[in-house]
Amino acid sequence: MDRRIAKELLHIEAWLDRVDDIVSRGKDAYLRDELLQEAGDSLMMKLGEAANRLSRMEARSPAGIDWALATANRNFIIHQYDAINRSVTWLTLSVDLGEWKQALLPSFRAAQSSLQTLSEQTD
Repeated sequence: MDRRIAKELLHIEAWLDRVDDIVSRGKDAYLRDELLQEAGDSLMMKLGEAANRLSRMEARSPAGIDWALATANRNFIIHQYDAINRSVTWLTLSVDLGEWKQALLPSFRAAQSSLQTLSEQTD
C-alpha cells in the first residue's frame, strides 16, 4: 500500500475513534453542547478532506463508503454552516461514521501492516 494512503487511513481511524467518544455521550448531550457539536463538525470536515485526498490518490473505497459524499459533506459544513441541522449531523456521527469504521477495519489493518513493513525496510 502506498505510504500516503496508509497514513491517511490511519488518520481516519483516529478521527473515527474520537467520533466514538462524542457518540458515547449520547444524543441529548450532543444536542445540548455546542462544543461537542463543533468537535463533531471538525471531525466530519477532516474525514471529508481525507476522503478527498484518498479519492485523488485513486484509493478504492470499501463497499458502503463514498469518498465523494464525504467530501460533499465537508464542503457543506464549511460553506453552509448556518444551515446545519444538528439532528442530521448526529445521524452522520452516530450511524454513518460507525458504518465507516466497520467497513474500513480491514483497510486500517492493511495500512498499519504496510507502514510497519516500510519502517522495517528503512531500519
